[in-house]
Amino acid sequence: MRTRAAVLVATDRSRPYVDSRPLEIHDLDLAPPRAGELLVRVQAAGLCHSDLSVVDGNRPRPTPMVLGHEAAGEVLEVGAGVTDVHAGDHVVLVFVPRCGSCAECAAGRPALCERAAAANTAGALLRGGRRWGHLDGVEVHHHLGVSAFAEHVVVDRGSVVVVPDDVPFATAALFGCALLTGAGAVLSTAQVRPGESVAVFGLGGVGLSAVLGAVVAGAHPVVAIDPVPAKQRLARELGATHTFGPPGPDTGGDVVELVREAVPGGVRHAFEAVGSAKVLADAWAVTRRGGTTVAIGLPHPSQQLTVSAAQLVGEARTLTGSYLGGAVPQRDIPALIALWRAGRLPVDRIHSASLALEDLNQALDDLAEGHTVRQVVHPAGLPT
Repeated sequence: MRTRAAVLVATDRSRPYVDSRPLEIHDLDLAPPRAGELLVRVQAAGLCHSDLSVVDGNRPRPTPMVLGHEAAGEVLEVGAGVTDVHAGDHVVLVFVPRCGSCAECAAGRPALCERAAAANTAGALLRGGRRWGHLDGVEVHHHLGVSAFAEHVVVDRGSVVVVPDDVPFATAALFGCALLTGAGAVLSTAQVRPGESVAVFGLGGVGLSAVLGAVVAGAHPVVAIDPVPAKQRLARELGATHTFGPPGPDTGGDVVELVREAVPGGVRHAFEAVGSAKVLADAWAVTRRGGTTVAIGLPHPSQQLTVSAAQLVGEARTLTGSYLGGAVPQRDIPALIALWRAGRLPVDRIHSASLALEDLNQALDDLAEGHTVRQVVHPAGLPT
């Protein structure tokens, strides 16, 4: 079949922000699903900072590539051997497909699936190869097994979670990355308990989802840090008890000092959702003795972090990474949706704009400049 898609032709490693038009809309050939795969009509796709990191070259990926990795849609066709998903099902797409048989999947850590990591790095699907056709004679790659910025996609069965039909697609899409990554880091990786203190650095879609997760977990106080006042206000509306920006006349001091003044001794859990080694160092600095610092954001591969080995041991501190929030999507997405349905996880509040495919380049610029939280693209057309 032929379908429209937003293609990243090449990355630009020379610019701190995206080029004026890094994505091009093309009609591409899309092969039918093979055994163990699905054809999905994409109804909604969130624009995440990880997409921007591919565009500006911070996360090197093969090009040309159909970008996008956070989405929801409707299954149109299933390949041979798929018996538990059917045409007409509504699904959330997950950017780490689980193979179910590697050591990490067997250990209950599908976010670290070995076969998925290899396929995602290669721009291929889990079972090998690519289903996109060619652009100017060059084979087009998949983005994290999803390629959500397209009207239709072929994905592996391990990339989808079936969800109830009454969950709006624009809401469902956010559970595939923002909620799994942010709330998952709080609930699964750190396993925050009621009454424990939390600080979240960076209030994009993932960081605000971490705030939501902290509130659901019963954390107190919940401190949120971001340079954008509007994001600080939204964090307070979502349950943060304190908000701070960077040093300056409005803050009156260093962020680390301000957090430690608000929470004497430091917080029990600090989460870095920016993708900056410098910010991660601040998150480490606000963590108390015996506390845990969790890295969620993806920094440029060249960035390095230095911490005190004496603190690490003498204060029994923990520094850990969290990929996909350490989640088990088949288990956790239904649980998170149940919390949303109960009104305890208002993820709709982080949906900041609805876009068409043609709006993506401007949307990338807005994201790079920190103007938005979670923009949602509707490849098949904006809802009426």
